[in-house]
Amino acid sequence: MRWNDVSMQLIDPRQKEVNVKGELEKAGEKWRLRFTRNLRHQPQEVWEAITQPEHLKAWFPQEIVGKWEKGASLEFKSSYAEANFKGEVLAVDPPKLLEFRWGTDTIRFEIAPSGSGSTLTLLDTFDEMGKAARDAAGWHVCLDALERHIDGKQSVGSPGENWDEVHDDYVRTLGPEASTIGPPERRSETA
Repeated sequence: MRWNDVSMQLIDPRQKEVNVKGELEKAGEKWRLRFTRNLRHQPQEVWEAITQPEHLKAWFPQEIVGKWEKGASLEFKSSYAEANFKGEVLAVDPPKLLEFRWGTDTIRFEIAPSGSGSTLTLLDTFDEMGKAARDAAGWHVCLDALERHIDGKQSVGSPGENWDEVHDDYVRTLGPEASTIGPPERRSETA
């Protein structure tokens, strides 16, 4: 794999699609990663892919326990207990908007009609700039998996391998201050 230096898009020889890279921006006293994907699916289909458990397990890094209702508590579960944590639903407006607290981060999905498909925007707002490259690579891989899932395609490579493929470029692009917090301890890909 390599990055196209002109468009800053990842070119993966294993697939025909071109992946769109995330951007880092200041959000008041916090930092925000922004990803925008143009999808071939209507907003309702994308909404189902980001809210229904049978779809979430194909791309989201944890199991989400709770209801998508404003103010509802959420629990994020992993196969390794130390990575479990709590959250809360902050806003819900099907099929346009979903916002929730994911540990200390605020995750916001915006879905807008676009031609015969939709535009999905993911915003991750957080306190520590030092984790930006790590989290950008993670969301990049998650969104690639989401897109492939709703397109009915198989995932390419393991999440860890795919993360490794994009992380170094995020470190280079976002700079050393955005990469002071490294990757989490590598877990078994089969766990």
